[in-house]
Amino acid sequence: MSPKAGARPHGQIRRSQLITTFGPGAMLDLPNHSVLVGGLEDWSPGGEEIFEPRLIEKLTRLLSVPSLRLIAPPPDQEVPPPQTRTLTQTGIKVWQFPEWFITQEVTSTDQDSAFRSRMLVHRSALTRGKFIDPDKKKRAVVPVRFVRACRAGHIGDIDWYAFVHSGETNCRRRLWLDERGTSGDIAEIFVRCDCGAIRNLSEAVGFDTRALGHCDGQRPWLGSYTREHCNEPNRLLIRTASNAYFPQQMTVISLPDRRENIRQAVDVTWDFMELVENIEDLRHERKRSKVKAALDGLTDEEVFAEIQARRGVGGISDKSVKQAELETLVSSKEELGNDHPDGVFFARALPRERWDKPWMRNFERVVLVHRLREVMALLGFTRFEAAAPDIEGELDIEVRRAALAREVSWLPAVENKGEGIFMQFKQEAIDAWIQRENIKTRGKELEAGFERWRAEHHNSRREFPGLPYMMLHSFSHLLRL
Repeated sequence: MSPKAGARPHGQIRRSQLITTFGPGAMLDLPNHSVLVGGLEDWSPGGEEIFEPRLIEKLTRLLSVPSLRLIAPPPDQEVPPPQTRTLTQTGIKVWQFPEWFITQEVTSTDQDSAFRSRMLVHRSALTRGKFIDPDKKKRAVVPVRFVRACRAGHIGDIDWYAFVHSGETNCRRRLWLDERGTSGDIAEIFVRCDCGAIRNLSEAVGFDTRALGHCDGQRPWLGSYTREHCNEPNRLLIRTASNAYFPQQMTVISLPDRRENIRQAVDVTWDFMELVENIEDLRHERKRSKVKAALDGLTDEEVFAEIQARRGVGGISDKSVKQAELETLVSSKEELGNDHPDGVFFARALPRERWDKPWMRNFERVVLVHRLREVMALLGFTRFEAAAPDIEGELDIEVRRAALAREVSWLPAVENKGEGIFMQFKQEAIDAWIQRENIKTRGKELEAGFERWRAEHHNSRREFPGLPYMMLHSFSHLLRL
């Protein structure tokens, strides 16, 4: 399950997909099996360590752990020649899931071609991957599409006997999955027992139904004996549906060591900074030529936070992900970072005379980012609903995310290198845009839609991001076209 140049054999995926799509707890269809990707304890070593202090600091606080390492998914290793087959192979363990199957051959006495009936069988009833019926006929099987899961990420097989009999039962007669139409709609699918019991599968849909009972806290991707207390209502989940797995990630851009620049600037001016008690004092000291030159490009808040940190009060690490990145690009001098092959960040402000055109009158600054490194780490996942970062790039600390490991000491991460462009709007241009009547009308419509969404998500603490954010977000997408 790791990358390989050229065509990838069955069972292999790109390393980045283990962060974005198929991390621990995700369901994956292999040629002959359906599986759950194993937890981090089941990942072989070998991936390189990725260093990104700002991201590690955020994640340790979010997960309430003393320390963390960021490690890339294990790389692929070519199959060694026969004489060296003792070499350790890299890869990731997967767990067979689900354990219920349906026969591929249609069995029905009904002459209606729209009616199909296939047998439901458990893995324990299979012989070498085939089901042998009472007539000694071998039947090919495929994993059943339907499983049960809860909003906490737990997952397991449906108790089909309990479902079709609407409760606990001792009946263990043959089970069938009947499709009474050609649309594939779940309302046309019925579970039937040879004893005569029958139930429409659509009764299992929704969070409020109790048709599948309550969750028992199973976490099969972490192995045996990893069950935890839950008791959330189970919900029907289609294995291949888009809501089966939402990876929860945090991403930061590697920035130059701006903190070191701040420390050096305060060192040079400490004779004046030592007596600073508040922001107003700092602004007064900035009038001195020596202080003004040393603090050029640094905000009052950054400098004062460093002064407080030296006194053992607070620090400068509480900025949101996006705030730190924005301040770096907005307040930087003409060049920022290092322009060398191994550099992670290098930006150059484009001189105004190069872009000062009538159609650019609403812009304040244009920065060309020649070198850029983005680090993305996976820290958990949810099912049914995504728990994405907010507009500041931060994750909600109270989100109940499913764990990637029994005990987390490291997280899988990848780094992407590239380039980009940063364009800063003038504040007065955005203020004028917001006052336009058609914009106000559209804003009310969008906010009303957001309020309807929040009414359905009682536990959400998210606020309407505002029209400036939505405009800037849309503009960034247009730049990619």
